[in-house]
Amino acid sequence: MRSAGMGRVTLKTVADHVGVSRMTVSNAFSRPDQLSANLRERILAAANELGYVGPDPAARALASGTAGTVGLLLSDTLTFALTDGVAMTFLAGIAEGLTPTGLALTLLSATPRDSFVPARDIAIDGALVYACDPDSSAVGWLMRRRIPLVFVDQAPAPGITSVNIDDRLGARAAAQYIVDLGHRRVGIVSAGHSGEYGLMADPHAAGVAYPERQRLLGWLDALDDAGIKPTGVRLPHGDAQESGYTAARTLFEQSSRPTAILCFSDAMADGVIRAVQDAGLDIPKDVSIVGFDDNPLERRTQPALTTVRQDAAAKGRAAAAALTAAIDRGKSQPAGRGRHIVLPTELVIRDSTARPSRARSA
Repeated sequence: MRSAGMGRVTLKTVADHVGVSRMTVSNAFSRPDQLSANLRERILAAANELGYVGPDPAARALASGTAGTVGLLLSDTLTFALTDGVAMTFLAGIAEGLTPTGLALTLLSATPRDSFVPARDIAIDGALVYACDPDSSAVGWLMRRRIPLVFVDQAPAPGITSVNIDDRLGARAAAQYIVDLGHRRVGIVSAGHSGEYGLMADPHAAGVAYPERQRLLGWLDALDDAGIKPTGVRLPHGDAQESGYTAARTLFEQSSRPTAILCFSDAMADGVIRAVQDAGLDIPKDVSIVGFDDNPLERRTQPALTTVRQDAAAKGRAAAAALTAAIDRGKSQPAGRGRHIVLPTELVIRDSTARPSRARSA
């Protein structure tokens, strides 16, 4: 290693030590194919001995035209991605997909700070837009940068590959199962980024995000066919468990309490379960509850939750593969050519659902 008396070690220091040009040293780090294996090994050994870590990353990115990292834009706080079970599994799938490429992953907040806007100012080679408010200015900044993008849990857009689960079919299967059990008084608990909050959201209303719209449509597909008009509660995104608790209490205040409740997520279903139990009611004897996601953090609920399973890890791998393919092409797909990848869902029946008692279903 370099001696304590040596000044700042630079690329020129290494070049003079080995007896080569500065460009040759730079190539050893950023363009190894330009050098023989023996020469590159000598340069890297000298750099290690002198304590030189390589060219400045910002300068290297400027020279190469690549940042070596991709962004993941989230509307919610970055803490959400590291604490929500579905989001963590999705992130693990992305990491698995990116590992062979050598690309790093940068989490981008949709919230600007002073004059710094992450979606505009951070150097990235492409980005995944995950479950964001469609009206977010951060999404607009990424679009204007004309970098490769992949939308995940977003409405498909011309020229951009999107990855979604089959929300509508999964929700329909859940609602149909409730109908087949004999339930006729059905509640819906949902949440959204924006739009009107209160009793029952219109799936076609402005501000209703894509996953919420598709799940609402799926539930209504089955309920409408059965002639059932559900009672719904829609709350702003926030603490999902507390939102579920509040929504359930609101449903209980209606003139006809539901015998089954369909929930936007397992996390919301967890709050609904607490509200039902706090009201002195039995699950599933008095109220059946169905979640959505098969969230690994919510599988501990008692009773075990009937839910719609999505493979969040597969979604992450598919998103990473789509983005790296777009980056390899060197530009976003032409308008109208973006692929729409739809992954299947599965209804998982557990202990939180049963036929309604005659007294409650009458």
